[in-house]
Amino acid sequence: MSTSSYLPTTMTFPVTVLPTSWKLDDLQAHLGGIPLSRIRTFPPPGMATEEDAFAIRREEGVLCEVVDGVLVEKTMGWLESAIALYLSHLIYEYLETNLLGEVLGADGPVRTGSSQTRLPDVSFIRQERLSADAYKKKVCPIVPDLAVEILSEGNTANEIDRKLNEYFEGGTQLAWIIDPDRRTATIYSGRHDHSEIDERGMLEGGAVLPGFSVRLAKVLDRGKSG
Repeated sequence: MSTSSYLPTTMTFPVTVLPTSWKLDDLQAHLGGIPLSRIRTFPPPGMATEEDAFAIRREEGVLCEVVDGVLVEKTMGWLESAIALYLSHLIYEYLETNLLGEVLGADGPVRTGSSQTRLPDVSFIRQERLSADAYKKKVCPIVPDLAVEILSEGNTANEIDRKLNEYFEGGTQLAWIIDPDRRTATIYSGRHDHSEIDERGMLEGGAVLPGFSVRLAKVLDRGKSG
């Protein structure tokens, strides 16, 4: 059990008004059926803010998303982290000769709605969408052009569907959902326009990262194959 003594920075009014009749299973379903162990109940559901998420990160080293005023712990094992880091490295290499924007890691929060703060495992934002003011903010106010989610134990299909809805409603043009267990990736060029590749297939940047291409096996094996 955590011994963190942090207090929420604001509890003066709800960020999101959730039904007073809800029980934990209702809240769990609302969040995509994720394990209850990932749902923080303090601050009370509906009242959590981005500052609360930052406080937990400082005090406990735990990454949390903010979903409708609820703190949701990010699930990510060492393998998923290694895959995300390697993919970020490849995109950085590409950006050295293609100065198109910024790539963020799993600890780079982006705001996808007034009560939504997400932590894609990898995200890319084109430079023309980034103002000087955006660099001064703790949470990037721009939904990424490319969002990558690497499936971990504890992720659910409904949770990922909800994230995809938020990303594409906010302006995302490309999303990669990578499944290390199945060694597949689902490529979304629109919310309902997607295809699946196996480990022999290519992750391609399309109009977001023109010319970027890498075999999925190479990403999954962190450069050891593909």
